Amino acid sequence: MQTLTNRSKVVSNKKMTFMEKIYLPAVIKGMYITIKHFFRKKATINYPEQTRDFSKVYRGQHVLKRDEKGRERCTACGLCAVACPAEAITMIAAERKPGEENLYREEKYATVYEINMLRCIFCGDCEEACPKEAIFLTDRIVASEYEREPFIYGKDILVEPVDPDKRIDISARQTDKVLEFKKNKRLSHNK
Repeated sequence: MQTLTNRSKVVSNKKMTFMEKIYLPAVIKGMYITIKHFFRKKATINYPEQTRDFSKVYRGQHVLKRDEKGRERCTACGLCAVACPAEAITMIAAERKPGEENLYREEKYATVYEINMLRCIFCGDCEEACPKEAIFLTDRIVASEYEREPFIYGKDILVEPVDPDKRIDISARQTDKVLEFKKNKRLSHNK
């Protein structure tokens, strides 16, 4: 009979030896691996005292950015909430009132912007979906808590400070192409 493929292998039905039947070689091999790992350098660190270096594109706690004049960039369009696969983002939109031009960049803004950090999977889809570059994931670690309530982050935690010296640098999260695109002030997106 002719074989259909040249990848076929001949399988043998070899009988096990006495040592293989009592699994002694397998047990000794497993103990050897365990003892070998016991004397290796530990991979764990003492976290509060020591920290590891993170990648430039590490996705940590979210931040709602302000523009160069200190106004909130978020226009409550809801694209970040729609893009979130974990449905962790909720927001309520409102119209800007006269006299609030120095607080909000556009006519519409988010009065309530909340992220449930217990649901968030830190995928970065929210920052990719945002047309105004208002939300970014930073290199900060989300603080641990014992209760569920503190993990719902509102605007009081998410919006960066007005003071330009205390703002969070997110330039490491952006590629060279994005930074080159932002330099073109003729485009309405960069104004």
